[in-house]
Amino acid sequence: MIMAEFNIKHTLDCSGLLCPMPVVKTKKTIQTMEIGEILEMIATDPGAMPDMEAWAKQTRHELLESRDEGGKYRFFIKKTH
Repeated sequence: MIMAEFNIKHTLDCSGLLCPMPVVKTKKTIQTMEIGEILEMIATDPGAMPDMEAWAKQTRHELLESRDEGGKYRFFIKKTH
């Protein structure tokens, strides 16, 4: 599988945080970004996978990719508005 490379403007490390903190911190970080910028968010909570998919649908920001790297979850989110 070829993994896409993204022009990441911000990285948010939520390792060790449990739901809902990765979503809360992602929301706060996205608010500080410019439209079109990409956030990389890293989490260790397995619940982050469904949480981030639901959050992206709800907020209409674009979840470009989510990766399960064996205990570490990596998300690439594009600010759309």
